Amino acid sequence: MQEISEALQKVVQNVFNQRIEVELSRTDEQFGDYATNVALRLSKQLSQGPREVAQQIIESLNVSSIAKMSIAGPGFINITLTTDALMKLVEQKPAQPLKGQTIVAEYSDPNPFKVLHAGHLYTSVVGDAIANLLEHAGATVHRVNFGGDVGRHVGQTMWAILDDFGGEYPEKLETIAVEQRSEWLAQNYIKGTNAFEDDEVAKAEIIRLNKKIYQIHSENDKTSLLAQIYWTTRQWSYDYFDAFYDRIGTKFEKYYPESITADLGLKTVRAHVGDVYTESDGAIVFVGETYGLHTRVFINREGLPTYEAKDVGLIMLKKKDYDFDRSVIMTGNEQMDYMKVVLKSIEQFAPELAQATTHLTHGLVKLAGGVKMSSRKGNILRAIDVLEIAAEASQAVNDKTDETVSLGAVKYAFLKVRTGGDIIYDPKESVSMQGNSGPYLQYAHARACSILAKSNTSIQQLDSSELEPAERTLLRKISEYNEVVEKAGIELMPHFICTYLYELCQDFNRFYEHNQVIGDTRQGQRLMLVAHYAQVLRSGLTLLGIHAPEKM
Repeated sequence: MQEISEALQKVVQNVFNQRIEVELSRTDEQFGDYATNVALRLSKQLSQGPREVAQQIIESLNVSSIAKMSIAGPGFINITLTTDALMKLVEQKPAQPLKGQTIVAEYSDPNPFKVLHAGHLYTSVVGDAIANLLEHAGATVHRVNFGGDVGRHVGQTMWAILDDFGGEYPEKLETIAVEQRSEWLAQNYIKGTNAFEDDEVAKAEIIRLNKKIYQIHSENDKTSLLAQIYWTTRQWSYDYFDAFYDRIGTKFEKYYPESITADLGLKTVRAHVGDVYTESDGAIVFVGETYGLHTRVFINREGLPTYEAKDVGLIMLKKKDYDFDRSVIMTGNEQMDYMKVVLKSIEQFAPELAQATTHLTHGLVKLAGGVKMSSRKGNILRAIDVLEIAAEASQAVNDKTDETVSLGAVKYAFLKVRTGGDIIYDPKESVSMQGNSGPYLQYAHARACSILAKSNTSIQQLDSSELEPAERTLLRKISEYNEVVEKAGIELMPHFICTYLYELCQDFNRFYEHNQVIGDTRQGQRLMLVAHYAQVLRSGLTLLGIHAPEKM
């Protein structure tokens, strides 16, 4: 609490003539509500015993929100709040430490002509939750997406389509059903990839088609055979993306195709050849070894921009479009070293852009006992597969299928794991109504709503003089919510909220098991606790992008 922190700082200054930032942390309930190590830190400067320093602080501190203080261990000060102070924490508005900041959140990043895999689902879910947290902290957040509508994978797909159609006008496109289009494109991508690796003639043609796609963009060609195939099938991919994002409840403000960022990336890299980038064997590279990294190609021998140059163009465009204070990017772990090189190169000519960029990474998404995904081989775990597996598991375990529940199960299973490592998705565990799962929290919210709906008594304020131990325990846990959300937003870690909500539900269950609400003489006051509990559950689930049902 800021009030107590400031009061402690004044005591330290007045009693010990020291200026020190005081930090409060939550402690186990048996010790109090907060703890501080300020006496331990001061003792070294004052050459006094920490418990002696702690005692002097306690004797000098007089704050109405503190009910009790004690010294623990080598000199920690434990602080117990009054009930009124806990209620103020519950009712206060959340802090907005990012108010006034503009943040661009980039995540998902699928490539047209490829199928969405489980990694795209993961980064869409976690990226969306992080964007929610940043908004909750007061920032203006712009959610954007980035993907490769030009590049070798496009040339490979176009080659496969033309090979299938015999080079004639593809009337066959009109016969492919909407629900089959994304899979059809993915199969052509796989076919073209295999041809590129195994057939030298096909490889040469794919390289030619790759250049031709760039030319289609530069000339705004809409009429040639290749252009008609390209524009039609690219739109199929975008329609497929939009339908999927709509299904999982994710929305983006802007999609940056590589065809838009490529030109600016080329110009920027070429403008810094000599001082940042280096010509090497017909290509333009950034020599990362100078900075403890590795060398990467930004413009290839054919004069085409690589992913690296396109990312340079992307960051420049995002700055131009939004003038951001911060850019947050989420990708798979395999992009970690790649992004270090890209950002280090940008740092040489636009250090403020590199410094304002936060790159988050995540591991692979696998089913329990799963294998690594490969979109080139076609044995990937698709995003749609995860959703369908969750729906099937929900039907088997709960004897019903409700997509708000099965989707909530998937989202929570992803979000409860600390970002960075691999995610082993267990469908049966994720849909269980018992344990640390999304449906468990959804059911907890529905049950709280049911309790409130059954009452015909008005909610009453808690009477601090009569507060019972179980009531205080629940109130104390509810009071932690804003602090947990603030920490999750600052550290970009949604799993903090998941852990908190699960613990909150456990505390409520213990309270409800031994404390009657409806029909009790303290019904009105306990209804207030239930109402705050439901409000926190709903708010936390909403931040995670999970529906909070009133009935289940």
